[in-house]
Amino acid sequence: MGSKATKMELIKKYFPELTESQLRQFEQLSTLYGQWNEKINVISRKDMEHFYERHVLHSLAIAKFAQFEYGSTILDVGTGGGFPGIPLAIMFPNCHFTLVDSIGKKITVVKEVSSALGLKNVTAYHKRAEELKSNFDHVVSRAVTQMPKFLGWVNKKLTKTPKSAIVPHSVWYLKGGDLSEELSGIRGVKVYDIPSVFTEEFFETKKVVRVKNAGR
Repeated sequence: MGSKATKMELIKKYFPELTESQLRQFEQLSTLYGQWNEKINVISRKDMEHFYERHVLHSLAIAKFAQFEYGSTILDVGTGGGFPGIPLAIMFPNCHFTLVDSIGKKITVVKEVSSALGLKNVTAYHKRAEELKSNFDHVVSRAVTQMPKFLGWVNKKLTKTPKSAIVPHSVWYLKGGDLSEELSGIRGVKVYDIPSVFTEEFFETKKVVRVKNAGR
C-alpha cells in the first residue's frame, strides 16, 4: 500500500483544512480495515493496495460538492464496510450518519471501526433502507444499483428542505461511466465530474450524482 506518509499525503493534498484529530482518524483507517479484512472480506485484496485512493478519497468526493450543514442527518445505504459513510463522518463530525447494509458481517465491521475511531456520530444497522422508520436530510451511497431502482428505495427517506437551508436535501450517489440513459427522466439531477477535483487516473470516468429532494 506504500508508505503511510504517502497515503496520508493523498488526503492532505485535497483536504488541507483537516484538524489533527481528523488526520489521526484517517490515518487509523488502513490499519483497522487491514485487520478486519483478514477476518471478514469487505475490501478486495487488490483494492487494499489502493485503499486511500479507491475507498477513502472516492468517498470524500461527495465532500467536494456537498457541504452538509451543522446537525444534518445523513443515511448511507448499502454501506458495505462503511463507504462512503465512515470517511464522511470523519469529515463532518457535526453531522450524524446512519449506515445500513443487508449483510450483517459488514455492519459488524462498520460498528467496530467506528468504535475504534471514537466516532460518536455514526449509527449502524443490519437493515434495508426501506425498513428504517426515520427520515434524513441527505442520502449517500456508492453504486449499489441502477439509479431509478435506488431512488425507489429512498425517495420517501428525505426530509423536506427548509427555506433556510444552504444545501438542498438530496441524494448523493457515487457512480461511474456513461449515465445518460440511466438518469434520463429523473428530475432534479445534477452530475459532477470527480476529475474536476481529483486528478488521479482512477477517477477518470467517475462522478457524483445529486438528485435534489428525490420523491418530493
